[in-house]
Amino acid sequence: MKRIIIIFLFILATAAAINTPASAQCAMCTINAEQGVKNGNTQAKGINSGVLYLMVMPYLFIGGLGLLWYFKFRKRPSITGTTL
Repeated sequence: MKRIIIIFLFILATAAAINTPASAQCAMCTINAEQGVKNGNTQAKGINSGVLYLMVMPYLFIGGLGLLWYFKFRKRPSITGTTL
């Protein structure tokens, strides 16, 4: 178990140490989304839905791993010492 924790901390430290620049939405996409809202188009709603979809997936993955870990490593009650 200690080995898994050490590996996890190493991966976490490595990920935190890597500094990669992240680019945001391009200028044309931003202008289209803003103008679409003003003109009554639904493009901005589609962009927002796509962003929410992409944001939810990592949370579901991490939650699934947490549930898997919980059910795999939880302590089960011992039934020794009981009489039938």
